[in-house]
Amino acid sequence: MLPIRALSPENGWCDAPGNRNYNRPVQHPYDDSAERLWRSDSLYDIIIVVGYNDRPRQQGRGSAIFIHVARQGPKGLEPTEGCIALRKRDLVRLLPMLGPATQLQVGD
Repeated sequence: MLPIRALSPENGWCDAPGNRNYNRPVQHPYDDSAERLWRSDSLYDIIIVVGYNDRPRQQGRGSAIFIHVARQGPKGLEPTEGCIALRKRDLVRLLPMLGPATQLQVGD
């Protein structure tokens, strides 16, 4: 089972290349660019941190890559900015199957 932690309004994720905390969790207010994880649109009601560009971190290679709830648009699910998004019901079904050693393969 994956470790679980509740989010708070101060939680963020640094996405500023050149910052020492690039691609790491941070607390708001934050002096540099950092995505807010506490959202009113429910997309981050469930968020799984994908171990991408974390060991070692390379500046500018990508940050804040998560599995999260998909946004429903007028023509179906909307694309993300690099994350993986699933319908909430599908994400809830997937959670019990994941653990710290789970390896994710995207694509062929």
